Amino acid sequence: MVACAQGLGVPCGSRMFRHALQAVAFLSEEKIAAKAEYMRKAFRWSDAQAGTVVSKLPTILAWSNDMIQSKAEFLISEVGLEPGYIAYRPALLTYSLDGRLRPRYYVVKFLKENGSLDQDRSYYSAVMVMENVFMDKYICPHKEAAPHLTEDYAAACRGEVPTRFRFA
Repeated sequence: MVACAQGLGVPCGSRMFRHALQAVAFLSEEKIAAKAEYMRKAFRWSDAQAGTVVSKLPTILAWSNDMIQSKAEFLISEVGLEPGYIAYRPALLTYSLDGRLRPRYYVVKFLKENGSLDQDRSYYSAVMVMENVFMDKYICPHKEAAPHLTEDYAAACRGEVPTRFRFA
């Protein structure tokens, strides 16, 4: 197991090593290779990019193919992120698609389309902040211009898509 974890590019003394050991504990080398190949195809990553992700986020090896596919489709097709951008920011993948990634995307897109947010404001910065910071930076300042934003964001976090968040 130790050799396998190190083979993923996770150094023995790193904080991620324990996670790498857990990720490979019940996986054969064939299953690890198959999962890595699936990730490469889903995210359109090179071998090096997939290796970077696995070394920084070894738990991705335990994820279902459906989870990998749905996050890849959302981040690449809907959000429009480049595969390389995602590969070097694998923490983005750790967040819930329906509980964080999608709702915050809707808010950022809504605010940008309504001129309430700079077009160059990154989606990544909106996803990575804690909930209270997100509320303070993205929701509260726009209460007058978008009075339903708080409720719409809460609904999106519950898996609903408010009509104001439906984009053509």
